Parts: sequence; structure tokens; C-alpha cells
Amino acid sequence: MKGKVYLVGAGPGDPGLITEKGKACIAAADVIIYDYLSSDSLLVHARPGAEKIYAGKKGGDHTLTQDRINALIVEKALSGRTVTRLKGGDPFIFGRGGEEVEAVLEAGISFEIVPGVTSAIAAPAYAGIPLTHRSYASCVTFVTGHEDPKKSDSSLDWQALARTGGTLVFLMGVKNLPNIVSALMENGMRDDTPAALVRWGTTTAQKAVTGTLATIVADVKAAGLTAPCITVIGDVVELRDQMKWFETRPLFGKRIVVTRARSQASDMVAMLSGLGADCIEFPVIKIVPPEDFSEMDSAISSIGQYDWLIFTSVNGVDIFLNRLFEKGKDARALGGLGTAAIGPATAERMRSYGLRTDILPESFRAESVIAAFSGRDISGRRILLPRAAAARPVLVEELVKMGGVVDEIVAYNTVCDGAGADKVIEALENGTVAMVTFTSSSTVTNFLSLLPADRQKTLLEGTLLAAIGPITAKTAADAGLAIDVEAETYTIEGLCRAITDFYRVDS
Repeated sequence: MKGKVYLVGAGPGDPGLITEKGKACIAAADVIIYDYLSSDSLLVHARPGAEKIYAGKKGGDHTLTQDRINALIVEKALSGRTVTRLKGGDPFIFGRGGEEVEAVLEAGISFEIVPGVTSAIAAPAYAGIPLTHRSYASCVTFVTGHEDPKKSDSSLDWQALARTGGTLVFLMGVKNLPNIVSALMENGMRDDTPAALVRWGTTTAQKAVTGTLATIVADVKAAGLTAPCITVIGDVVELRDQMKWFETRPLFGKRIVVTRARSQASDMVAMLSGLGADCIEFPVIKIVPPEDFSEMDSAISSIGQYDWLIFTSVNGVDIFLNRLFEKGKDARALGGLGTAAIGPATAERMRSYGLRTDILPESFRAESVIAAFSGRDISGRRILLPRAAAARPVLVEELVKMGGVVDEIVAYNTVCDGAGADKVIEALENGTVAMVTFTSSSTVTNFLSLLPADRQKTLLEGTLLAAIGPITAKTAADAGLAIDVEAETYTIEGLCRAITDFYRVDS
């Protein structure tokens, strides 16, 4: 049986701009054939085992020719597989999507078109340039920038383009910019007409240069702008000074390494990215269940004998309660226990399971839990503490001093996860990393273990370091690292706020 082909517009670069249907097509695909301008982060939506084929299509440097891409789409679909052809922007706006559909049609293969947000619209919008405006432009024209205006057989009417009175948007025209500018002025467009080029629009590498038809070629050369760029010509460009928003975010362009476990990194990445940061996910730790559940199972079977249950992290909540459920119990089994949590995130995770916390310390350290218990009589009380292996002993020691009988059980292990180390080391070597963040002592230890021992100091020279709190900062200091940013509130939100405040003050 023949498969099916989905021709999907991946959007202009910001992975948040792909459509829901486009994302679903990626997830459903057996084969994904993707372009240079498709965001790599979109491939995380692919199902395990999906074949991913890079088609190239980068400014003259084509990994695969268009004919080969067409043949590849047909070949994969004829083998009975679902093929998602992922194209930057919109597949039908100067994307040669029509040629790919013609090849699919000729082979008698079923297909669907999933439109995408074209860079022709998105890049100017992210640069603060509205393509139409009642006071500036009532029409907009999209033009390929590949065609040389000096060709004798040009299919473009340059005289008409010069006299539209609206906005002109040229796609992929950096090399031809001098010729485009000359053709427009030679055909009557004012030399003081505002013009702008936006490179890597909608991404954290976005850069915009503005000028006039008379100056824009020199302005672009001076700024070192290269493809891929969108060129906007028209009076609407004047509005950029007051409407630019993307590049003014507090962390714009700052490359920040997030070392948190992959399963927990999404919230932090979303916060930092929303503030303009270019995040590199480098999960140096991985949370795994204990190899032996016998200790936890024993505690669960006798859960009614405990007076208090203390959780120190969302990981402990998830693993312990899921094990509780697997053993045929539910939240009712904990009805007679007092509960305590370190941090609002842990308390919130407990609430998601139908549990509330009786004690939520003012700050998010083990010492604060001890202070919170100081007003309660726990002498002789049995306390269950499911948490990470090799956690700091201070909590257990102090609770025992207060007379508590503490059963500390291993709920999970934190192991080293070095995926992506080469990419991070390369970025550090190139000096493109602005900051590395640490969210626990283990992220500090594991991060350093993944760097070449004889180059740690050199690689981190000039790179700022941020810690979620004093315990993590002390671990860093003990390892010879100087922390530049330390959160006052020991949460991910608090750390992101501290980083933002640091850069605002620094600027």
C-alpha cells in the first residue's frame, strides 16, 4: 500500500509558531524530510524510531537537489510510509512546495498541505514593522529576491514594483540587494524610501538593519549581515523605532546553558526563552527510580504507622505516590499523616495528587523545615522521608535531635547525563555562552565532570554562573567556581528573576 505525504510549513524559526496540525504531522510521521530553515527543536515532536532526513536547502549549498528531494518523498511514500516534508516558513511562498506536490501527484500518492507562518510576514512583525498601516501602506507585495533585475528576460515588472506605493518584501535577496535597490530607484522609487533587512527573524539570533534605498547596501555591508534575510522596503519601516519589541526583551541574545534534568527543564527553558534568551539544554543529571523498591514498598505497606510524611522535591512526590498507587493504595492511605514540603513547586505537585501540605517553610532549605517543625512536638513521632539517595544529612540529623524517629528511604537516584556535552564544550570554546545555570549541587558536580579536567577554568573564563540558592552556590565555591548570580527565592522562577535583574542592572 502507498503511504501518505504531508507537506508542512514549519514556520520562520521560532518553534512556537508552528501550527498544531503541523506538530501533529511531525508526531505521526514514519519519515521526516526537513530543511535548513526548520527549527531543530521541532524534531523533538517526532515519535521514537522515526527516520529523519536532512535535505539542506541553504543558500546555494544544497545537501540534496530539488529533484532528489522530490524522488525521496515519492520513494518513501511508495514504500507505505507516512512522510512529513517539513519546510521552513510556508511551503507555497517561494518554497518550491508546488513542485513537490506535482511529483507526489504524478506518483498517485495521497497528500495534504499544512500551511505555515511565512517569514515574509513573521520576520517584519518580530522586528516591529507592520507591513500595512492606514497611514503608510495599503498594499504589500511579496517578491523573490533571487531574480536578477538586470536579466533581459525578467518576469518581474520593476517599474510597477517601484510605483506600487505600498510595501515590498523581498525573500532571499541579500546577494541581489544592490541590483534590487538600483532597479527600484532607476524606475522611479525615491532614494530616501525607508528600507530594512531582518536576519534570522523570529529567532534569538535576529538582527535588523534599517536605512534608506540610498544607504541600505552600505548599511548591510557595515553590519556584516548575510543570508537568510528578509528585505522590507516602504514607509512602514519608519515604525520600527517605536514598535520593536522582540530585541528589547531583557535577555535577548544571551545564550544560557540549562543544566537541569531534561524531564524538568521545560519550565525553565520556557521562562528564559520568553525573556529573550537562547537556551542550550544540557541536562547533566537524570532522575531515575531506585534499583530496589523493597525499602519503599515496606514503608508503603505500613504507611499507617507513620505520623509525618515529608517531601523535599517534586521527584520524591511523583515516584513515591506513583509507587503507592501501584501497590493498590491511594491518597486515602495518607489521611492520618501530617505532611510537609520544601518549596511551593513540591507543594503544588502534592496538590495535583489530591494532597495538601500542613507545613510549607518560609524558605526552601532543609533548615527551614526544621524551623517550621520547632513549634510542634514530634518527640517519638515516626517520620517518613522519601528523597534522593545521598541527600544532605542535616534534615534527618536535626529531626532526630528533636526526638523524631526518621525513616529515610531512597525514592530516586540522580545520575550523570552527558548528552550534548560536545555542543556545550564547543560553545564555551567559541565564547558564545553568556551564562551557565545550576539548579542543585549535583548539577554543579556533574557539569564539571563532563568538562575536560585540565580545561575547566579556561572553558569557563568569561562565562557567568548562576545558582538557585546558597547550598548550590557553596558546592560551586568548594569546586573553585565563583557564582555571579544567586537567587534569593530558591525556585526556578526565583532563579530566572535573579538572572533578569542581573542583566537589567548590568545594562
